[in-house]
Amino acid sequence: MVPPSVNRSYRIDIMHVSEAVRRRMSVRAFRPDPVPADVVRELLELSARAPSGGNVQPWRVHALTGAPLAELIALANENGADPEPAYDVYPHNLWEPYRTRRFQIGEALYASIGIPREDKPGRLRQLARNGQLFGAPVGVFVFIDRKMGPPQWSDLGMYLQTLMLLATERGLDTCPQEYWARFASTIERFVNAPEDQMLFCGVALGYRDENAPINTLHAPRAPFAEWGQMHGF
Repeated sequence: MVPPSVNRSYRIDIMHVSEAVRRRMSVRAFRPDPVPADVVRELLELSARAPSGGNVQPWRVHALTGAPLAELIALANENGADPEPAYDVYPHNLWEPYRTRRFQIGEALYASIGIPREDKPGRLRQLARNGQLFGAPVGVFVFIDRKMGPPQWSDLGMYLQTLMLLATERGLDTCPQEYWARFASTIERFVNAPEDQMLFCGVALGYRDENAPINTLHAPRAPFAEWGQMHGF
């Protein structure tokens, strides 16, 4: 049943969940086509049906487009990254098999756009595309209370996954970006976030550029036998 607070014009039968899961990917080249405000609002609001421990609903969300988004991007580029990120995206000295997985997807990404390992300027230019939201017309920035702990951070993950799958159902695409943790103070000031709230990540939202080579990359997943066990079946 659609919650009464959600516009009932929102169709939930466009795509099976399993199809959305298979189609969803981190898109790194978007078309500039705008996304209607009512669609963005529906996605953000319906995503709040994601579960959270004790129903605390720890997410705080700011969606930007048009002039405000362009101003924020320009300001972040002008100010530069914070001296320290809001948090460590990866543990220090990442170990196996996680280190290899991260290395392999990075190499595959640069290979998809023809940037060899020795082309460090080319790699840096591609990295800087994060700061442009890869050309997406909408930036969604997700915050959390600084006093919250790991359980509530996992709640953010459920909100984000719900948002990305709903966007896929609507024919949109996304790229979650912990990259923005490096610019947390700039973004927090720009959206007038209370001091007790910290930025967790940004999400690029829009329509994928089907002709961009980088969007041919579909990150592989480890086989079930590597990480899963079933007991008593």
